[in-house]
Amino acid sequence: MVKKSILNFKINPPVFYCTIGFVFLSILLCLIFKDSVDEWFTRTQYIITDNLGWFFIITVNTILGFCLYLAFSKFGNIRLGGEEAEPEFSTVSWFAMLFSAGMGIGIMFFSVAEPVSHFANPPREVLDSSRKAIQAMEYTSLHWGLHAWAIYSIVGLALAFFSFNHGLPLTFRSLFYPFLGEKIHGWWGHAIDIFSAIATLFGLSTSLGLGVQQMNAGLHYLFDWNMAISTQGILIFVVTSIATLSVVSGLDKGVKLLSNGNMVLAFLLMLLIFCLGPTLSILKSFVQNVGTYLANLVEISTWNDAYQESGWQNKWTVFYWAWWIAWSPFVGSFIARISKGRTIKEFVLGVLLIPALLTLLWMTIFGGTALHMILHGDLSMITAVNDNISTALFVFLQKIRLTAILSTIAVCLVAFFFITSSDSGSLVVDNITSGGKEHTPALQRVFWAFLQGGIAIVLLWGGGLNALQTAVIIAGLPFAMIILLMCYSLLKGLSEAHRKQLKKQRLHQEKSYKEIVQGLLDSNDPIHDRE
Repeated sequence: MVKKSILNFKINPPVFYCTIGFVFLSILLCLIFKDSVDEWFTRTQYIITDNLGWFFIITVNTILGFCLYLAFSKFGNIRLGGEEAEPEFSTVSWFAMLFSAGMGIGIMFFSVAEPVSHFANPPREVLDSSRKAIQAMEYTSLHWGLHAWAIYSIVGLALAFFSFNHGLPLTFRSLFYPFLGEKIHGWWGHAIDIFSAIATLFGLSTSLGLGVQQMNAGLHYLFDWNMAISTQGILIFVVTSIATLSVVSGLDKGVKLLSNGNMVLAFLLMLLIFCLGPTLSILKSFVQNVGTYLANLVEISTWNDAYQESGWQNKWTVFYWAWWIAWSPFVGSFIARISKGRTIKEFVLGVLLIPALLTLLWMTIFGGTALHMILHGDLSMITAVNDNISTALFVFLQKIRLTAILSTIAVCLVAFFFITSSDSGSLVVDNITSGGKEHTPALQRVFWAFLQGGIAIVLLWGGGLNALQTAVIIAGLPFAMIILLMCYSLLKGLSEAHRKQLKKQRLHQEKSYKEIVQGLLDSNDPIHDRE
């Protein structure tokens, strides 16, 4: 039930206040126990990843399999919004918004650092340098490829289907209507939305924290700004303030324009690196990277570090799966809102394949170029990643011509991705905590934008990258269970929709058959002939 608060916020009180209470309690505990919070984050991360890493791996593989099944099943022709619905955005704008919301800051932060890190510390020990490079790109592709986009795809599809085809609010409680029924309007529904809002806030805060660390690194290299938590806090406040302009503008104006702008800048930076770097090597490695990734997809996606127990997978793969799951309420809600009018097959394959392919191309151009440098004797990139992962991109850009121009574009791109994540994330959290209302006061969305920034500042201050990773793993665990239940609910909903579609088609065929028969009878009527 939506009510108005003191500031005339349109909110669902149980969801809004419980989410706020949990967030402020978390922040308060971090402030009170600052001296021991870093140790707590480390211990908690170890306990979850070491004991439940297998669960995340099973969950994410199940989601990818379910996505592919839906795309090529009898449900593929069901249109989101009904048979007469048409897409609201062009295909190019749709892809731009998908890419900006789905990967944004992350591909800037990890595009160089991750492949180099996997080369220096391989998941599976190999001696040959070329094999190390192949394996580094293989696992980078795993983390940023089909599995990540499958999580976003299934959450977005479920939200779009139950909202556009069943007229339910665009919140996560609506996904469970097939087996909860009217209980979604009670505390069962409130609990689902609370988990969704918390997962979204901490998933977004992780991305914002990573982004501001890299912005600080870029400004340090360009203008010698101080690398410190205080500087990063100021940057978060400034960029969040700018993001509120887009938040107030809404989805059609602010977010759409920023997403298209992000794509232009991203392709410009990618094209410059492609042309100024080892172009032929990039082309050859992209083909090989995609082929190796697809050929070994089953093996690497189910590898569970069972016999080696190096701890590598917990730091990388399990963290990524938890991050994508925690981020899926945000990205899924955003994708759902921009995807009305598309068939399920078009939706799943569009969300699954095109952004994943673009992301792998990006990783090959940046990470592959860095590995090319290492294989040709320049080991400074390994040192740069080991020293500070957030500065790795800018160390990399120093080794390429037009360094100043490339670094400036990179800082602007991180800032724009930051703004896009902040404003679109604010719209999503606001949507969840308001009971699915699309038109809420601008101040309400601004409130969520600044709260996301505040969480990021506290996590950076309380434990840096380790705190960001732990927060997202904690948030991702309960939501992983919700997504599995959601898959079952979506299957029930699609089965019912397909039965209705078949019944409608049969009735239409019977009507057409009767009209044909009646026409033949009329044409043979003697009275009709005499007339």
